[in-house]
Amino acid sequence: MSGNDYVALLRGINVGGKNAVSMADLRDAFETHGFGDVRTFLNSGNVVFSADSHSSELEADIEGLLEARLGMPLVVVVRSRRQLQNVVRKAPDGFGQQPDTYHSDVIFLKSPLRASDVIGGVELREGVDQVWPGTGVVYFARLSARRSRSKMNRLMSGAQYQRMTIRSWNTTTRLLDLLENG
Repeated sequence: MSGNDYVALLRGINVGGKNAVSMADLRDAFETHGFGDVRTFLNSGNVVFSADSHSSELEADIEGLLEARLGMPLVVVVRSRRQLQNVVRKAPDGFGQQPDTYHSDVIFLKSPLRASDVIGGVELREGVDQVWPGTGVVYFARLSARRSRSKMNRLMSGAQYQRMTIRSWNTTTRLLDLLENG
């Protein structure tokens, strides 16, 4: 890839039949805007791309271009390759390593939201939920056998939820692989 490599994580598209966006339209919007090496992953708003800009400038830029192009406001969280590497490398010991036992998610936070802001208000169900802070993320694991008892939904009903987007551990590591290996 040329320039700096990034992943844009779009919040709330193609979920439950709402905010339908085709990945072809999404790719075209990024390419038309001048981003390079644009690829999408899954149908849930994951875009890998290269740009000469810095990540701090990209979120508002992409949100503006997508609202103009798609006619709907979207929250976008951008992470550089290095930032995503750190998310994966600095995960809690064993996080995501027992997918049959725990459902593990990474909650990506849009600045200025910090992990300490989120964790302070997170209610956990003992024996089901586990949470850890990270840089720009919160790691959340739920016991798969009791997942319906998790209190993660309470996090998703709070006002802060509008400034975050969630990806499974598998999706997070696959996005890093796309950034590193194409």
